[in-house]
Amino acid sequence: MKYLCLVYYAEAEVGQMSPDDWLALNYECVAYGEEIAASGHRLGGSALEPTTTAVTVRVRDGQTTVTDGPFAETREQLAGFYLLDARDIDDAVRTAARIPPARLGSIEIRPVRELPVTRTEGVGQP
Repeated sequence: MKYLCLVYYAEAEVGQMSPDDWLALNYECVAYGEEIAASGHRLGGSALEPTTTAVTVRVRDGQTTVTDGPFAETREQLAGFYLLDARDIDDAVRTAARIPPARLGSIEIRPVRELPVTRTEGVGQP
């Protein structure tokens, strides 16, 4: 089953890391990504640029609006993601617990929902 692991941490706190500590954390993330790719768990993933580079798009009544920054005001910001292939939620939790930024923030794990291929395939299901 596929699981999306969303990596969150407080950008302000991470921004106070020394350049050497920041680089070490990034190298650790790359090494862990390679490890879980080799084991077959990692299907994809990437780090994200800071929220200061984000825009939010909304479409209401056919009108598109774009605002600077993320939509939600939170203590922790989305920093990246891993797409995993895991046997079950317990396997996903074990894998996510070793993602290096879990020590700084949190990892939200969400099962990936497959969209129906045909118009009638998913009828009646939320």
